[in-house]
Amino acid sequence: MSSSDRSRAVDLTRTYEVRTYGCQMNVHDSERLSGLLEGAGYVRAPEGSDGDADVVVFNTCAVRENADNRLYGNLGRLAPMKMKRPGMQIAVGGCLAQKDRDTIVKRAPWVDVVFGTHNIGKLPVLLERARVQEEAQVEIAESLEAFPSTLPTRRESAYAAWVSISVGCNNTCTFCIVPALRGKEKDRRTGDILAEIEALVGEGVSEITLLGQNVNAYGSDIGDREAFSKLLRACGKIDGLERVRFTSPHPRDFTDDVIAAMAETPNVMPQLHMPMQSGSDTVLKAMRRSYRQDRYLGIIDKVRASIPHAAITTDIIVGFPGETEEDFQQTLHAVREARFAQAFTFQYSKRPGTPAATMEGQIPKEVVQERYMRLSALQEEISWDENKKQVGRTLELMVAEGEGRKDGATHRLSGRAPDNRLVHFTKPDAEVRPGDVVTVEITYAAPHHLLAEGPALDVRRTRAGDAWEKRNAAEAAKPAGVMLGLPQIGVPEPLPVATGSGCGLD
Repeated sequence: MSSSDRSRAVDLTRTYEVRTYGCQMNVHDSERLSGLLEGAGYVRAPEGSDGDADVVVFNTCAVRENADNRLYGNLGRLAPMKMKRPGMQIAVGGCLAQKDRDTIVKRAPWVDVVFGTHNIGKLPVLLERARVQEEAQVEIAESLEAFPSTLPTRRESAYAAWVSISVGCNNTCTFCIVPALRGKEKDRRTGDILAEIEALVGEGVSEITLLGQNVNAYGSDIGDREAFSKLLRACGKIDGLERVRFTSPHPRDFTDDVIAAMAETPNVMPQLHMPMQSGSDTVLKAMRRSYRQDRYLGIIDKVRASIPHAAITTDIIVGFPGETEEDFQQTLHAVREARFAQAFTFQYSKRPGTPAATMEGQIPKEVVQERYMRLSALQEEISWDENKKQVGRTLELMVAEGEGRKDGATHRLSGRAPDNRLVHFTKPDAEVRPGDVVTVEITYAAPHHLLAEGPALDVRRTRAGDAWEKRNAAEAAKPAGVMLGLPQIGVPEPLPVATGSGCGLD
């Protein structure tokens, strides 16, 4: 082909965009979806493309309030765009797709593909089938076809990574629909988990987060109640792995051997996110949570005795059906006792398909809102008090990417302390990259972040920073599109132009 022919070649690259809603499991699944699409030849659309992509994938959540309204609103905004762009495709996956199935295509007939939580690996095939057959493809598997971690991945971070150790959940919490949508718990082989972590470390990753719907129940599949603590200790033996975190554990399965493994494994971070949901024994029973306030606070006491600087965070639901003012006071009491670094608080709202949705004693919205405001105010005060205790401490921060919204204006950078607190720090004279480690002294505390206003005490360049730099260089060097070399006579026709856009872990 002559140079003039090549200059007139048609750029047939197809771009994609993945929009993610819900929990960390969905975030990790979206990394898999991106990897699958790139493996099939798609190219990620630029940031801020706002639906201006050839394929738009919604990875949905069925737990968040108004999840369906949000989805159908977004689908509605894409409908006129699709009419003006021949070949554009829209896919809907995740928990809401698993739940609603054929309803999605009935309400939004311009959707091309609907797939569930168990068959995300089928997305490229379903897109191609929809294109060839020119009709919507709805395929919902009832059980897991392949463990997600066997699929290709486009990691969002070069220095930190999610690693799934299990999928599904065996609990029957009355407010949660996740077990019905993601199935019973299924554990990965320990050897496969460790092999994935070692491969990630080999690529430059220095922090991993072990991920599961009920992460510390790991081992129930194989009958080993200490499998999770053994996994934590095994992570401690991986050379080059600097930080290990996990989310989210269930108090029922939080055993002393896990606390010992956290305390005795240097790269397991002094951080614990453990959902409490309510401080009332009566409400916990109605929620079908298999622990009570004393048990929950007892775990926290043991963690703090073994790991004094641990930062503990939680999830709390306000206004569960039947919750009385006395029940709510028990939640406030538990929050005062626990001294959470942060609490993610939610106003209860009905979720179709859950037992709680039909329970008697639904609380009026205004009562739920008033209790929510009281709880938020209390937790804000505690968070601030706990952060003030960090002032004067010297901390090692892993430099983060995109966590400080005002960093450009303030000439600061942001990073995460070992206990996962967010710290904004003065930009050092030396070059610092995401994934590098900076030592600072904390000078100021706000309820939701810390400041280190003095000069950095030390800057350590890391393999993780090298990996970030290498990835950015590779992204910058990528061509705008893949030229497929199809010559045309004369000037090519222009491409169509677009005119317009937690679950809560147990």
